[in-house]
Amino acid sequence: MFTEGLAGIWSNLATTWDSGVLIDVASRFVMWGLFSLLLVEVLRDSYHALCHQIDWLAKWHNKHHMVYRRDLSIVSAKAYQDSQLYHDMFESALLVVAIAIIAVFSHEIGFGLGVFYASGFLYAASLRYFLGTMDTDYAHRPGALETTPSSWWVNRSYHWRHHFDDVNAYYSGVFPLVDKILGTGLSLQGKTIAITGASGALGQALSQELLRQNAKVLALTTNPDKLAVDGTGNNRFKVLSWQMGKETELKEKFEKVDILIINHGVNVYGDRTTEAINSSYEINTFSALRLIDIFSSTVTGAQSKATKEIWVNTSEAEVSPALSPLYELSKRALGDIVNLKRLDDTCIIRKLILGPFKSQLNPYGVMSAPQVAKGIVFFAKRDFRNIIVTINPLTYIFLPIKETITWLYYRIFSQGKKE
Repeated sequence: MFTEGLAGIWSNLATTWDSGVLIDVASRFVMWGLFSLLLVEVLRDSYHALCHQIDWLAKWHNKHHMVYRRDLSIVSAKAYQDSQLYHDMFESALLVVAIAIIAVFSHEIGFGLGVFYASGFLYAASLRYFLGTMDTDYAHRPGALETTPSSWWVNRSYHWRHHFDDVNAYYSGVFPLVDKILGTGLSLQGKTIAITGASGALGQALSQELLRQNAKVLALTTNPDKLAVDGTGNNRFKVLSWQMGKETELKEKFEKVDILIINHGVNVYGDRTTEAINSSYEINTFSALRLIDIFSSTVTGAQSKATKEIWVNTSEAEVSPALSPLYELSKRALGDIVNLKRLDDTCIIRKLILGPFKSQLNPYGVMSAPQVAKGIVFFAKRDFRNIIVTINPLTYIFLPIKETITWLYYRIFSQGKKE
């Protein structure tokens, strides 16, 4: 009798819903359900950004910022409970209402997943407030920061910067999509940035662009007399002379530097003499490697792990011909070394993969140094780890493929320093 009943139900369903309809309904539910989850995060992060721009929202949101010490430990139970009431519960309630309204008007059942997801935030915040539990989410877990900020999702180091590096940046909670759109994935405000090759065309253009971002620039150059005179009039711009082979003398300066941009280089064009080989590798590769190691040795403590960075100008010669064999070879070697160093996760290392621009090394470049500098800063603020600025569309295709292959190969067949 029971089996006959089940057979009847299935027969009725099969009559009404054939396999094609069921697949269509299931696929729509999954598609809209996943979209609703992403939408919840976008709305939550957008509201977070508004909390730092609108005064009356900021008064409530600041309750959240007042809870944590620099190691993300909680100041007091009272402060924590207040933050749940005035920030978390209020934000979550708004989120549930907003996504529920969208679900009703969309007529898509998949949006119910978003409503359920948003309701989870409200439920957890309510428990923490009414029951006085001190449980917290992953991003606010106390303790030392052991990894660098992630570029694909918001980890503890990423969110730590929102609290203690720049409260007007790093708004994202799970996926850094909103930060990439707003250009708040990296704050340059007040950062001390050292640039090698500062007397060159790109070095000077980058210095000016970074100063416009309210950063402090330490111009490292072997030719201080070539720097623009107007740059020295800014109290956030300092010039420091250094010599190749004496990189260790910069360590004391690097202790107070947040970002090191390795930008110096040489192009011997068609010369293939032993002297040209030595010069190309010494300047383009080994000097950069020494600077990376020296700066990395200054990355100590939670704050430097989260905020210190190295940017390396490897050029699109990594994947494209530059009509200069030794320039290509030395830059490719540098690019591969950077990929190895990234595996150590000492600090964020960004690559600057730049196309031909007019400079002392390339008077025939098709781009201008100021254009390239603007592009670098634009993508850096959106937390791109490989910053490509070129007119060559093939570089945007070949570079990611090359990076993926070398990362996997080095990951499998190389070892870092054992503890």
